[in-house]
Parts: sequence; structure tokens; C-alpha cells
Amino acid sequence: MIVPFHVSEMLRRVRQKFTSPADADRIAPRAGGYAPLRPVKSASPASIAAFWDRIGRPGAQARLADPETVADAPLYARSIENLIGTVKVPVGLAGPLRINGVNASGDFLVPLATTEAALVASYSRGAVAASRAGGVSTAVLYEGVLRSPAFVFEGLLQAGMFVDWAVQNAEALKAAAEATTRHGRLVSLEPVIDTNIVFLLCRYTTGDAAGQNMVTIATEALCRHVAAHCPVNPARWYVEGNFSGDKKASALGTMTGRGRKVSASVTLPAEVVRDVLHTTPDEMLAYGRVANLGALLSGQHGAQAHYANGLAALYIATGQDAACVAESAVGFTRMEPRGDGLFCSVTMPNILVGSVGGGTALPSQRAALDVLGLAGPGNGAALAEVAAALCLCGEISIVAAMAAGHFTRAHQSLARGRRA
Repeated sequence: MIVPFHVSEMLRRVRQKFTSPADADRIAPRAGGYAPLRPVKSASPASIAAFWDRIGRPGAQARLADPETVADAPLYARSIENLIGTVKVPVGLAGPLRINGVNASGDFLVPLATTEAALVASYSRGAVAASRAGGVSTAVLYEGVLRSPAFVFEGLLQAGMFVDWAVQNAEALKAAAEATTRHGRLVSLEPVIDTNIVFLLCRYTTGDAAGQNMVTIATEALCRHVAAHCPVNPARWYVEGNFSGDKKASALGTMTGRGRKVSASVTLPAEVVRDVLHTTPDEMLAYGRVANLGALLSGQHGAQAHYANGLAALYIATGQDAACVAESAVGFTRMEPRGDGLFCSVTMPNILVGSVGGGTALPSQRAALDVLGLAGPGNGAALAEVAAALCLCGEISIVAAMAAGHFTRAHQSLARGRRA
């Protein structure tokens, strides 16, 4: 018989907290006495102090609202409401990582912001192996950030008539969307009909920005053009119908991409695998076969070990939208024998990064992009290639650690052991 230990443990905890009928009052609704925060977009030393007067924890105030943060309050307020301070996350360097890319070329020191000990060491080890093998080859294969507005009609006939109108008026829709942006371009419109509802997949290029807000504003203008000019008027429309895969791992994103699709690859000679990774190509391939089976049986989108670790650390360090890791951390890792060496590659269809816009202008995040040499206009595609190359290094390192039986030991010595 299978004993559900987690269920019995939870019941035990509940019984400890609820020993009499009166204890149920703690989870009953409570009316009154609630004072909501009013969203404040602007910020100043006075507004920050007012929030801390309400919080009433001076020790926390000293750590979150340090003098430098308070002085730069208007700059931080561009990215957040109700500003009370900033949080410091440790930043470490991985690399140097040699990249021979279409857009990124050189030896990159990669800043990673994380609270997970052993992460930077692991990615650095993979970077050493890849760089000693001559570097990682990278290329952006295509790009396009999706928005999927939804239009609701009376029935299937009206939905079909709308699609026909949209096809005939594609240039007018493109003009309406692009009138809102200097850098965004609407490159495709793809209708999907489900009875009386039409999802219109709008794919944009966004220059050097990740472009989430850019495509939302452009799509809003497109939808308003539809409402004003389409003879088959929708009963309702929504600027996003939850079809695009925005901040979600999806089959659509895995197949067609959302953001920049990047491939990165390197062939590791057997001596590099032995000297740097302390294992062999055959052992890494043996583990890879088991890992791919696990990915298949568990229904993963793609097949990879842990893109999210490196992406989250890079995104936080460089001012990207960290929630986009949910969709960016999808893709396929391949390892194949090449002579006596090991060919390793990643293909990632949803890398959403930018060298401008969003949090990239904040002081620390701009400094991290400066460390990479990729701050400002002209560097968005190169940053995407760095992200893919970094993820490849992480895959190489973790697969080697698993194959050699070193994974647990590394975390004990670099994480738990260091804390002790």
C-alpha cells in the first residue's frame, strides 16, 4: 500500500492549530479595519519616508532605503509604484566566456545576480570548458514578440468575415500599430478561429528592447482601428487573449518562438571534458539519454536541464523582466558524439531580453550591462546570444556533474558547507 506521508503530515499540523471549534474563527472573514495603499507612481524622499512611517520598522528602513537609493528615487520610480527602497542581490562573475557569434563576438565576463551558492561556479566551469574548446558559436535565427488580441463575434460566419476583412486590410492594421512606436515593426498577422472567437497573432520586431510594453501599445492601436473601421463589428475585444504565451511556457512558444530564437553550440574535445569537467564524453552521453527520457515522460516543453538558473541570474543583473524566465527557459539541449569529443548545443526559441528599455537604465543594471560591454542601442541581439551561450555552459556543467556523481558534493561544499 502507498502511504501518502505528505497528506498525513499536513493533517497533523492542522490538528495542532485547531484544537477547539473556536479556533475556526481565525480563518473566518473579517470586515473593517482595512486601509488600502493608494498607488503612487512618482517618488521622492518625502514619499519614501511616508511609507516607512506607516511600516514602522526603522531597522528595515535603514537597509532598504539607503541614502543612494533615496537620492535616486525619481529614477527608480520609473520602474515601480509605491517605492520604499531597493534590495541588494549578490552579483558574481562567470567566465570569461568566449563567443563567436553573428551578433556577439569576444570574451565576455557575465554578471549573474543570485542567492544560490554554487550557481556562478557551475556556469564558470562550463564557460572554461567551452572557451578552451575555441568558444561558443551563436546565432539569432529569427525574432518576433507576440501579442494575441481576441475578438468576440456573434457566430462563426461573422468571425470568418472579420478574418477576410483583416487579410484585405493588413497594411492599414500594420500602419495603425506602427504609428505608436519608432522601433517596433508588425511583421505578421496570423488569425486563429475558434467558432465565434478570433485570436489575431500579431508578431513584432522590437529593435534592441525586449518590447513587452511596446507591442501592447501597438496592438491596442490596431484593435481600436478594427473597432472603428471593420464592417463586422466585434461584440467585445481584448488586447491580449492569453494565446501568445506571455510569461508562460507554451507549445506555441516552443514551436514558433516569442522573442528571439537563438542557437548556441560548441564541440568539446575529450581532453577538455576530462581535464575541466572530470568525466568523459561517453559518461555525459549516458546521463543525457536518461535525462531526455525523463523530460519526455514528464511532459516538459522542450528538453533541457536548467536554463532557468542562468537566465534568472542574468535577467536580474541586467534589468530584464524576470517573469519572462517562465517562457524564456524553454528549449532543447543536444549532446552527440563527434569523433572522440562531444558536440553540445542549445536552441532556445523565446529569449526575451533588451539592451534598452525597462530596467536596463537603472544604475546597477546599467553597470552590469557595461561589464558585458552591451549597454545601450545596438546590443539587443548580442545580449540574446550571450544568454543562450550562458545557458549552454550551464547545461555542460550540470550534465558533467551528474555524470561524474559530483552534483551533490558540489552543493554541499559551495552552498551548505559555506554557510556552516
